[in-house]
Amino acid sequence: MSEQNAPGSHTGPAGESAASRFRPSAVAAVRLAGIGEAIGVQVPGASAAVSVTGISLNSRTVERGDLYVALPGGSRHGADFAGQAVERGAVAVLTDDAGARLLALSADTAVPVLVVDSPRNVVGPLSAMIYRSQPPAGHPPRLFGVTGTNGKTTTTYFLNSLLRALGQRAGLIGTIEILAGGEPIPSLLTTPESTDVHGLLALMRERGLDAASMEVSSHAISFQRVDGVVFDVAGFTNLTQDHLDLHGTMDDYFATKAELFTSRRARAAVVMVDDEWGRRLAAAAGIPVTTVASAPGNGPADWTVTSTAPRGLGTEFTLSGPDEARLKIHTGLPGAFNVANAALASVMVLASGVETAALQTALDSHDPFTVAVPGRMQLVAEEPAAVVDFAHNTDALARALEAVRSPLPGSRVIVVFGATGQRDQGKRPAMGAIAAQLADVLIVTDDDPHDEDAQAIRADVLAGARAAQEQGALTCVIEEIHPRAAAINRAAELARRQDTILVAGRGHEVWQEVKGVNLPLDDRVELRNALTARGFTVLQDERIES
Repeated sequence: MSEQNAPGSHTGPAGESAASRFRPSAVAAVRLAGIGEAIGVQVPGASAAVSVTGISLNSRTVERGDLYVALPGGSRHGADFAGQAVERGAVAVLTDDAGARLLALSADTAVPVLVVDSPRNVVGPLSAMIYRSQPPAGHPPRLFGVTGTNGKTTTTYFLNSLLRALGQRAGLIGTIEILAGGEPIPSLLTTPESTDVHGLLALMRERGLDAASMEVSSHAISFQRVDGVVFDVAGFTNLTQDHLDLHGTMDDYFATKAELFTSRRARAAVVMVDDEWGRRLAAAAGIPVTTVASAPGNGPADWTVTSTAPRGLGTEFTLSGPDEARLKIHTGLPGAFNVANAALASVMVLASGVETAALQTALDSHDPFTVAVPGRMQLVAEEPAAVVDFAHNTDALARALEAVRSPLPGSRVIVVFGATGQRDQGKRPAMGAIAAQLADVLIVTDDDPHDEDAQAIRADVLAGARAAQEQGALTCVIEEIHPRAAAINRAAELARRQDTILVAGRGHEVWQEVKGVNLPLDDRVELRNALTARGFTVLQDERIES
């Protein structure tokens, strides 16, 4: 992330800065000479003795004793902000040749400057070194990383809940929030910058946490946010079309994900083999792999879901493994994909060394997979069933629509969704087509347009929906309504008690970005208010306000 578009210095409880909440309270100093040695740079004279106690990519979050890393950005170089970093307490600057030239021209950098060809390549390892985030001794938290297109957030919440059921103190780093043994910290990125990741791991170690689970996005791998991190167990959910604006092709997208499953980044892997990408990954991974299938027909696997039965809105199932091992599992979240998420989380914990019997006891006594995950198949009302979900690509939308279909005679599925601006445009008509095929009423609206024309985005979605309607002689009613709050109101207006409303695409998000302006918008609040205005009873849940 370049300096000019990096998040600012946010304030938390009692006025503490975001930076202080992402790092331990005490860090043993590292001499600048040692940092120079680690990156192959000679540090001359008195500068060698300079003490470094932190590292930051953002001048606004620098704390006293930090090494400030000045990276090139889209329009400005981080070196332009070195003066502010030094004012805040930076004791040295690390940059590239272009940054060094800018600093030489300014002639006001009163701290040592280290120069390397690509500072981004050394940020992760240096962060690990400075914060001692995963020392060989000192019992760092066991670390679980989850990647894949869909299911990362829910699986990390399942891991966190299961680890707690086992009596462990567990942390979480992900899309929604960061849990590091204190107050929850709202998350700005699916995976934070590497400086923050290592700071958080050190903070968790300082606070005595036993384990932590982390979402690992393809962006995090591409932009080196998990460099220097070694996961005890890496898990893979699935791969479907998404983020091709970054990766270009599915093969490149897969190759980025596969980087997590190498000995440089993880010690062991658990891979869902429900799709061809999972099977390909299991065959190619450079570390020990345990495979999981969510149905017997999905190919041979070490662990397989062998039976399922509905239980309330969720599912109970058997997970069968080697040597006739069996786990009886329940998830209160709807959908076959949550069976897969629960199975993956269970086997990842087994792969970390937990015995099957101990895991079964925790499953039986705590029901850990009924944990509510904000904005992930989150139930807002029951009559009509009203669900908010983060589904924002074709596969996730299809799974969500199938999961919420009620067996009640005459019931309908009403879906409200849009597509994000300045993202993979190829999935827009495909999502429209899926919605027309699987819903009874489709209301196309806006997601986050960003700087793109919202009407043009809706037109792409509508084109796919109407083409599918014509080709398949579908009876789905299609409407275009904006803004998004009005579309949610329309869904509530159309709903009958036996129907289901699915509001998809934004999940837990509470801001909608339009032309660079963040507008307050929480799908859960809008849906609850719309239903209440029409006399329906809604579920009271403090997470809806999160």
